[in-house]
This record gives sequence, C-alpha cells and structure tokens, in this order.
Amino acid sequence: MILRRTQSLCPICLRRIEAVYERPETAGAEQSVFLRKTCPEHGAFSVPVWVASGLGDVQGDTPGVVNAPSFESWSRPKSPSYPEEPRTAAARGCPFDCGLCPLHAQHTCAGLVEVTMRCDLACPVCYAGAGSAEGALPPDPPLAALAAQLDSLKAASGACNVQISGGEPTIREDLPAIVALARERGFGLVQLNTNGLRLGRDAGYAARLRDAGLDSVYLQWDGVREAVFESLRGRACLDLKRRAVEACAAAGLGVVLVATLARHVNDGEVGDLLRLALTLGPAVRGVHFQPVSSFGRYPWALSDAPRLTLPEVMAALVRQAPELVRMEHFHPPGCEHALCSFSAAYRRTGVDGTALEWLPQAGQSCCSPVPPPAAEGARKARRFVALHWKGAEREQTDTPGGARFPDLADDFSRFLNRAGVEQRFTVSAMAFQDACSLDLERVRGCCIHVVQADGRLVPFCLHNLTARDGARLYSGAWA
Repeated sequence: MILRRTQSLCPICLRRIEAVYERPETAGAEQSVFLRKTCPEHGAFSVPVWVASGLGDVQGDTPGVVNAPSFESWSRPKSPSYPEEPRTAAARGCPFDCGLCPLHAQHTCAGLVEVTMRCDLACPVCYAGAGSAEGALPPDPPLAALAAQLDSLKAASGACNVQISGGEPTIREDLPAIVALARERGFGLVQLNTNGLRLGRDAGYAARLRDAGLDSVYLQWDGVREAVFESLRGRACLDLKRRAVEACAAAGLGVVLVATLARHVNDGEVGDLLRLALTLGPAVRGVHFQPVSSFGRYPWALSDAPRLTLPEVMAALVRQAPELVRMEHFHPPGCEHALCSFSAAYRRTGVDGTALEWLPQAGQSCCSPVPPPAAEGARKARRFVALHWKGAEREQTDTPGGARFPDLADDFSRFLNRAGVEQRFTVSAMAFQDACSLDLERVRGCCIHVVQADGRLVPFCLHNLTARDGARLYSGAWA
C-alpha cells in the first residue's frame, strides 16, 4: 500500500528519481514502512524507514507489547517558511541548488562550521570521513575564512545556534580563538562537537574554552562498554570520556551525550546509557541518539547497513528503561520534518537526580486543524536548545528579559523554566538520511545547515551525502 509519494536520489548515480513510502501487504508487517524507488539505469532500491511492529516485550499497560506510534499518526504538517534572502536560485531543482534556494521550507536552527578535517581518532564509522589516511586532507581554513563564514551565517540566519565541528575541532590549537569569533557575533548558543579526548586529558582546556565563550559540548559517547567504542571508534576511550565530562562540569559547560546507534552493536544498551547520563548530571543535560547512516566512512556494504528506525529506538528505550520513560513521552519535532527526529523533556527528581518526571511541552498537540508555521517551530527549537544545553552559570545570564533572548516571556519560556537550570534533562534522537533513505520533502524541511567555504548553507544530510562509491553530492565546506 502506497502511503505517500516523494522524490529521492539513486544511491549509485545520485540522479533524482521518484520514490514512495509503502507498507508491505504481508502478515506481521502492518506497522512497517519502506521507502522504495527505482533508477532506470541501476534498478530498484528499498529501505525501512518506520518499523513499529514486532518491537518486543516491555512493562506497561499492555503486557508483551510496545505500542509505538504509527507512521500516519506521527506525521505533522507545517506551513513552510522560506528564506528571506536566498543565496542561490532554484535552477536544477532540489537537491542540486542548495545555498539556501528560494524553495527551502525551513529557517536555520543550527549552523555547523567545520574547522578541520583532521582527527585524533580513525573511527570505522564517521559521517565526515575525517582523519582518513587515504589521500591528503585539505588544509585547515584560516581564522579570517572562518570569520567570513560566521558572518555569512549570521547575515542569513540571525542569532541561530552555531556548532563548531569537523573532523575533531580540538586538534586546532587556535580553537579558543574560533570560539571567541562565534561568541563575538552573538549567536544564541556556541557549541563544540567533539570526541572529548583532549577535554579528558588536557587539564584546564575545558576552562579555556569556557572563558573564550563556549556554552555547550556535544560529546560523542556511544555506550557503556568499551567493546562498543572499540567497534565504532576503533579504540577503548571510556575513561577519557568520563574525565571529559568531569572537566566540563568543573568549567561550567553543559554537556549532551551523543550516541551513534548500530543494530546488534549498541542498540541493547540505550537504557543503560540513559541511566549513566543521569549519574553524570547535572552537567550532562541530555542524551541524543543518532541511528547510523551510510555516508562518509562505514565498514559495511550500503545494502547491509545496520539500520534502526526512530520507533525502534523509542521502543528500545521504553523496553530497557521502563522506570524512566514511556512511549507517550516522545513527540515529533516542532521544527524539522516529523520523520527526522523525536524528543522528550524531563525534570530530574530523586535524592541523587537519577529519576525523571516528564514535562509535556506546550504546543505539542497533534489535534490542531491548522498546520503550525515552520518559522515558529524553528524559533522555539533554537531557544530550547540554546537555553537547555548551556552550563548552569552561563544560562543564568540568558533568562527572560536578558539581552540575548528579549522575547522569552511566553508560554513556551514558562515551560522551560518549570524545571530549574540543573534539573532539566532531554532524551532525543535524529535519523539522518543517506543515499538510500533520502527524501527530498524531508530535505526541504531541514533546519541544520552546514556553512560552505563561500558562505552558502547546505542541509546537513546533503552536505555529507555520498554515493555507493563514495562520490559526494556536494564538495563540502572546503571548496
């Protein structure tokens, strides 16, 4: 049964082709949905995008069943919000005109600036393909070039949140100066995407970044066993990551743990990772799961990827941590496309802060007959991330009425303040798209944009998208 029609790309030649979301008409597959497409030259392709049946046993109202939401019930239409000042023309059509073009339907919530392609790990799984020994890496962009990229991002997207990424940004000795460049431009949040190794081993480094203006650390952390890190990262590093959290806590930096999830590698320990994240509070403000996508560098054939869909991640959390989360806690995004992510917000409770009280978010009702405007979803998403993922000391300067967030006196802000600075905690996930799962409707609703060398903005999944042979759709932020 065809549920929806869209367009995608051939994972071999990257030509634009028609695609459908389809539910198989087979017993036991009532809640499974596949994206299917056919290239006239390379044949048919099919990939699961929503698996909400056969999800195992869990404590709950219905013994032996996890009632994950259906594909249809999860969908959330939004009124598009087009760029006020497009940087490129709509000539060849999506996804070949990014800049953003006039047809892109969502504002920027987070702008990523890649400052290096070097890395002190050589992870078997790396969306950026960073630190590879194959071929020469491009030189790091100088500070003046990064300043120009930040200026371009600010002009196009205002005071959005900015993430300093790579490669591994801490490889650069001038990272504090890069942080300062972002802070000087008044972005809502300045965040570092890092593996945490230098933060864990270099005494005083976290404090130096904090003094330069860093707010938050997006810390790679895939599980609770060294075997997981050895599989996904190529080495044991759990102790260094623990020390990185301690250093960030001492420096007053907010931390979110970010786990790449691969089937049969670490999908069986999402509950334990959630519990571990709570023990590392209050500096750790949330845990974020990213089901693995096949772009950059990965050790499997494209057709054999160990994929997980969003309802499978939700169900795994409910099965493995039933004392903390329930399926009804999770809601679709208010900003990006509904098939891209889920999240839930909580207040830490208990003597040691390792229990959770669910905080239903204002404005998340699925019953409104009028699609909410995409611009409003972007506004709320930017503010939630900017206020929630900061360290406690920094956050106190960004309260309603403060200079950086003068428009916070609304119901959504009152929701944010229901839990204190050190009590709030989020559980979230984002399903990135690769050449097999790409949906151009989802791309047009993307709010995470990577700044290119010439100042254009490209949605994250398109920026990293590679064909089966490794050919890139976009040359990246380096050309």
